[in-house]
Amino acid sequence: MNALLRPERLMPDLLLSAAARNPDGAALITDGHRLTWAALAERAARLSRALADSGLERGDRVALYMDNGVDAAAAIFGAMMAGGVFLVINPQMKADKLRFILEDSEARVLITEAAHADEARRAADGLPLMLWCAGADDLDVRLARAPPAPPSPGTIPLDLAALIYTSGSTGLPKGVMMTHQAMVFTVGSLVEYLRLTPDLKILDVLPLSFDYGLYQLFMAARLAAPLVLEKHFGYVGQIIKRVREEEVSVFPGVPTIFQTLLAVGEKHALELPTVRRVTNTAAALPASMIPRLARLFPNALIYKMYGLTECKRVCYLEPERLADKAASVGKAMPGTETFLLDPEGRPVPPGETGILHVRGPHVMAGYWKRPEDTERMLRPGRLPGERVLCTQDWFRQDREGFLYFVGRSDDIIKTRGEKVSPVEVENVLASMPGVQEAAVVGVPDVLLGEKIRAYVAPVAGVQLTEHDVKAYCATHLEPFMVPSEVRFEASLPKTTSGKIRKKGLLERDGPECARSEAGAG
Repeated sequence: MNALLRPERLMPDLLLSAAARNPDGAALITDGHRLTWAALAERAARLSRALADSGLERGDRVALYMDNGVDAAAAIFGAMMAGGVFLVINPQMKADKLRFILEDSEARVLITEAAHADEARRAADGLPLMLWCAGADDLDVRLARAPPAPPSPGTIPLDLAALIYTSGSTGLPKGVMMTHQAMVFTVGSLVEYLRLTPDLKILDVLPLSFDYGLYQLFMAARLAAPLVLEKHFGYVGQIIKRVREEEVSVFPGVPTIFQTLLAVGEKHALELPTVRRVTNTAAALPASMIPRLARLFPNALIYKMYGLTECKRVCYLEPERLADKAASVGKAMPGTETFLLDPEGRPVPPGETGILHVRGPHVMAGYWKRPEDTERMLRPGRLPGERVLCTQDWFRQDREGFLYFVGRSDDIIKTRGEKVSPVEVENVLASMPGVQEAAVVGVPDVLLGEKIRAYVAPVAGVQLTEHDVKAYCATHLEPFMVPSEVRFEASLPKTTSGKIRKKGLLERDGPECARSEAGAG
């Protein structure tokens, strides 16, 4: 069938359709390169053929340990074209945790690049997988030899497209299983409610390992519109320059990014008039920030949103309702449904607090090899055989149907748009010489959503400083997992069974430590 007429059933169809509709249009503008949709599709197709020729079969996992860039984007689509299941891993992840994910996913291939090759080799040492390095002879030679014709692995929409790893309450990351049909649906729904059109140009300063950053690539492909892809949000001046030079029209961010922009913008009376959409997630936008963003982006619609990895996005607030519903995260995204239930599964009336449940094609298939965790999150629905997502988050709903985040029922800390397991940080602290015991909690923060606070009881006679603790954590954890605060205690409060009473620590330190409405994701 003509690619222009073929329905987009699988995720690679987004790229193939974009290349057919707009072959010479800019696809990626990144790191000094401008790549067309046709060129990106060709690179992805060559990679898919190289994977297939190396023995990759439908359903095999392909791990990508790479910075944002052309190679990462091509590898994401190329893995799916070959019938593989891709997983993007934050390149700041340390070797031990990377190895756990490689073993847990049973990855057949690990694709990295020169900057991260040493860490990748340490993680992959002795594992039964192929290690390819972008920018080195092994991958470049494979791509040069492979024809630009993807294989036909027989993938159908029910097959897995991605594993998206997220922190779990046990401290071990869990792979969220997303099918092709779930992801294709989600992309379409996002494009619809954000009112995106092919003439817009999307900026992406978020890592592709973060699903918020990943879906910017997919939405650009759905529209055959340009994506300005940055490695990260580093120097704010460089980002402002890029927005102006490229006339960026869609700016997705999190509160910490927007606060940095506002600090510079207000000092220099800056306006970015080309931007027509501003989207926020990870933590709630403080009400005081919204009018300031409106001045920085005078022509933009500003969207507040809430979501979680297990279904990508749940709801959004229409920009026209910011004035009268500023505390709300809106209503369910198109094609989906939300409702509140009490812990016994009974409907909750307007104004009362309940646990948010989600119905829709975007709900995960489950956690990879985690049946018990899956059962906790996917519950029987209203229809026979149906399963709905129990977010484990507490909300209330007003009489108009608008949702308001109240709090979470688990210990996961959501900071800088990332989920952090306190157990994982506590395990690192426990391994630090001189530490007797430690506890980690999330404390509400206007910009971060939550900041990480560590309570540390040193071994008697040992002198530790906050710098010592942070430096040790920095060598064993990704940067966003390093505690923002360290408080030293002679000992930590315990329950009668000997467990550390985290609630007691928070209550002692004041009411500002209670969880707040800053948990929108």
